[in-house]
Amino acid sequence: MTAVVYEQREVRRARYAVAAVFAVHGAVTGSFATRVPWIQDHASVSAGQLGLALAFPALGASLAMPLAGRISHRFGARAALRGLLALWTLSLVLPALSPNLPTLCLALFVYGASAGMSDVAMNALGVEVENRLGRSIMSGLHGMWSAGALIGSAAGTLAAHLGADARLHHVLAAGVLTLLGQVACSWVLDLQPAEDEEPPPRFALPPKSALLIGAIGFCAVFAEGASLDWSAVYLRHQLDTSAGLAAACTTGFTLTMAVARIAGDRVVDRFGSVRTVRSGGVLAVLGGLLVVLAGHPAVAMTGFALMGLGIAVVVPLCFAAAGRSGPNPSQAIAGVATITYTSGLVAPSAIGGLAEATSLVVSFGLVTVLACGLAAFAGVLRAGDRDRPKVTPPAAAVPGPRS
Repeated sequence: MTAVVYEQREVRRARYAVAAVFAVHGAVTGSFATRVPWIQDHASVSAGQLGLALAFPALGASLAMPLAGRISHRFGARAALRGLLALWTLSLVLPALSPNLPTLCLALFVYGASAGMSDVAMNALGVEVENRLGRSIMSGLHGMWSAGALIGSAAGTLAAHLGADARLHHVLAAGVLTLLGQVACSWVLDLQPAEDEEPPPRFALPPKSALLIGAIGFCAVFAEGASLDWSAVYLRHQLDTSAGLAAACTTGFTLTMAVARIAGDRVVDRFGSVRTVRSGGVLAVLGGLLVVLAGHPAVAMTGFALMGLGIAVVVPLCFAAAGRSGPNPSQAIAGVATITYTSGLVAPSAIGGLAEATSLVVSFGLVTVLACGLAAFAGVLRAGDRDRPKVTPPAAAVPGPRS
């Protein structure tokens, strides 16, 4: 009995550790995003060239994410996460050091590749902890990522306001976040492959189950990317609001998602993944309709808030379902992550292109149609609810530290 209690304590500690890892990962993103204008000026690139460069993180992530499973198999989950997270936090320094477009593209490729690999590794460990606890935690973990991104953004905003050189800012931020990440990684589960387990392939197409789950994630991330990048523009130009009110809409959308993710695990535990995503899809569709039909800024802001509330837990639940969908969780998670990263890359430009050809109203009509997919196809997440263990595994099932 004492051994079981001890192992339960170890798993709970691992939960807090992986939550800290998610927060560190998000803080890197927030730190980078706020200094993009400085980086653009330092590299002397135009808006169009910057748009090209900003496609390289998604490209790097998409190509590198399948490698995460093999790295975890070779070194063990804890060592792999420690190395990949350090690579991610330290890569924050590279874009600000880039003096021109080619070096900026290369820096952002490395930045995205390390982001994607560490993303897969931490989500795989999060799914494992969730399985051992027997209750949902993935929404809360992604909520911690959002909280970390907000903290990183706040620090970056302060640095920009003070006129700090982004190179100095990012060196200091990378040092602090690397230290925090390494401490957190010391307490995550140290999972080791079985002796007869075949290593995953270096590159492989996602399994069919991951494709179906990834399609749900695609719809959610498309709505998220569209709202983050275009909600302020929608209020400013479509509804003729002030710049401050338009910016507040984007901030409100981000905060809504963060709060919903942190609180989402209790909803998932009570109603299950399928009903949660289906209900969220209905909220997202309602929000999209309010945005499309809005004649007043308050109506549109309410619509964006409902959209954020509706899609907040979808991606965490997609990762959780992918991790339980087959014999190789890392490969399935990498497949879903690749699809969602692609959606995040496509959404802003797709919305802009459609808006130029028609209008922003039509663009968000497309977002609303895609949100219908959440409600219609939420059933593909059912396996994750069915397979989730209802009790904590026995003490012997929890691996000890690597010797």
